[in-house]
Amino acid sequence: MSFALFLAGVATFALLYSTQALLPLISGEFGVAASAASWTVAAATGGLAVFVLPMSALSERFGRRTVMTGSLAVAVMVGLLVPFAPSLTALVVLRAVQGAALAGLPASATAYLAEEVRPKALVTAIGLFVAGNSVGGMSGRVITGWVAQEWGWRVAVGVIGVIAVVCAVAFRLLLPAPRHFKAGSLRPRVLARTVRDHLSNPLLCRLYAIGALFMTVFGGVYTVIGYRLTEAPFSLPQGIIGSIFLVYLVGTVSASTAGRLVGRLGRRGALYLAGGTTASGLALTLAGSLVPVLLGLVLITAGFFAGHAVASSAVSKTATTGRAQASALYQSAYYIGSSAGSTVGALAFHASGWTGTVLVGLLAVLGVVTITVFGTRAARVAARQERRPASFSPSGV
Repeated sequence: MSFALFLAGVATFALLYSTQALLPLISGEFGVAASAASWTVAAATGGLAVFVLPMSALSERFGRRTVMTGSLAVAVMVGLLVPFAPSLTALVVLRAVQGAALAGLPASATAYLAEEVRPKALVTAIGLFVAGNSVGGMSGRVITGWVAQEWGWRVAVGVIGVIAVVCAVAFRLLLPAPRHFKAGSLRPRVLARTVRDHLSNPLLCRLYAIGALFMTVFGGVYTVIGYRLTEAPFSLPQGIIGSIFLVYLVGTVSASTAGRLVGRLGRRGALYLAGGTTASGLALTLAGSLVPVLLGLVLITAGFFAGHAVASSAVSKTATTGRAQASALYQSAYYIGSSAGSTVGALAFHASGWTGTVLVGLLAVLGVVTITVFGTRAARVAARQERRPASFSPSGV
């Protein structure tokens, strides 16, 4: 089960971000700026953000495994068409369709794990799925970087499509049939009530915002970093730039160990640590030499994946009903953050260079810390109220 969902995570992120490391080449072929080329990333994550909730509803009715299999099948077929896009507009449209298809994976996967895995093992299981995301994101960017250097970006994204096909077939063969799934209703009124209940939960809303803000940082940094490293004083070739994404291995480790981190520091303590690590990494990337920039990317990646694993697992544990919708709302916020980060980060880079992109990231981290502080205070107030003797209650009972 874990290996099957790990492969699903690999395929999802490899496809979703297959153009991110290639943006300078796409800009060159179509003669557009970074802000225009970044739409090949933003369209995919935006499509996922829009369709993740409807896909989660389908998974409640027809089963997690069925929806995940169908979504991955459509996404890999579109992935084989992407290399033949005749224009930037066509490429953006295909990427939007691909993102919409992939929407069936994230929310369904976390809901599947929440239903099939023991509660004590849930954080670790979701961490492994997130680790698959990091491996997919890393391998996709590294492979495309070196392939594109020799044969161009079209061949590079075609190779990713073939790899995703292999992962999709293995996923379907390995994933066990669900044992605890109970079909729900597709009635819009029932879905709307479930969504309303989740959005009225203050803790869930805070977790959704935290996921979006962490992804704003990550999306902005990794969309723009290729442009920065092609410019002076670095002037790196495409293959080396693609290899920079090997730092995703750090994310694999930090995501898979998130459960132990929460056990030692608590959820809010883990989020403070993740935010501080990410902010430190952003500051380091302002340096003018390659070594501190790479160290900064390592810290950003470790902080992001740890924060994401903590927040997403907390959503699954907090929602006792409608888990697919709760996870879908988190994923929607998360990928809205990715689209916003890609677009705003590229615009900031165009206006103010790398400093502008870093400033966007630091503002997002400040948002994470502010929300976590608010949650900490709310938890303390609730704890004091629970400890207060009954004779001091407002009702006098």
